[in-house]
Amino acid sequence: MAPYFFFLSDTDAQALSPELLKAARWLEAHPGQAAMKSMRECARQAGVAPATLTRLAHALGHSGFEGLKALFQAGLAPDTNYAARAHALQLAASSDAADWTERLSEAQHANSASAFVLNSRADYDAVASTLLRAQKVNFLGLRASFGLAFHLHYSFGLLAPHGVLLQDIGGTLADQLARMGARDVIVVVSQAPYTRQTVSAAEQANAQGVSVVAVTDSVLSPLVQAAQHKLLFRTQSTSFFQSMVGALAVAEGLAAAVAVQGGSKVLAHLQTVQQQLDRQGAYWEKISRSRTIQSTESRVK
Repeated sequence: MAPYFFFLSDTDAQALSPELLKAARWLEAHPGQAAMKSMRECARQAGVAPATLTRLAHALGHSGFEGLKALFQAGLAPDTNYAARAHALQLAASSDAADWTERLSEAQHANSASAFVLNSRADYDAVASTLLRAQKVNFLGLRASFGLAFHLHYSFGLLAPHGVLLQDIGGTLADQLARMGARDVIVVVSQAPYTRQTVSAAEQANAQGVSVVAVTDSVLSPLVQAAQHKLLFRTQSTSFFQSMVGALAVAEGLAAAVAVQGGSKVLAHLQTVQQQLDRQGAYWEKISRSRTIQSTESRVK
């Protein structure tokens, strides 16, 4: 099931007024309600006037709200409430419907493919070039997105020496953000519902003249509004929680782009890192082989 509003171009999204963006974000976050509720009820829950939804529909090329509503009805999605989605999953698993593992697998395959459907090679190359030119590359992801930010930071660290993982240990995130300068880059990762601290960090960095790269799930994401570059992914899932598979595919695509763009400098750094890992005995297989060789030599003597 495709996420809504990915058909919007950057120009279309940027042309929406703050009030229209507010309405669009509510619709995107509540596709089931958008499909079933009246325009007046949708407007009430979104905190906008009914006329705002009409104007949004017109801005997106529809004659009225019913045309926009039809998009949601064509791809009715489960409730975004975690408990409600978990309950729906339990019901599906206990019914005679299609195996829930098959449906989840289909969604995950589509999410993985989204990393290269929603982003072109030029998009990856542009971000990779920006990271390699930076004085320092900061990676930030909180809550569910922390693992992805860590993976991005770790992968980048194998290829270049100037990556930093931002964390809010001891409440120091604000201090780390304040130290960033115009020659730095921050890669911010989040998906709906967007972590408030991550959005605030992106906005602060942008205000300081820091280049912002958004790794997120929609052109309507608040991270995109503060970013100079974006990489998008799908999060659709039949499980209770949004999928991170598409985001991981984006991370791997970006790491590959950095490797390609970095040339000899990346190769030299990677060789240095590999030598350090070998000296540390970081990998079990190499330690095992080394011990086997030593044991064999001892028996020969």
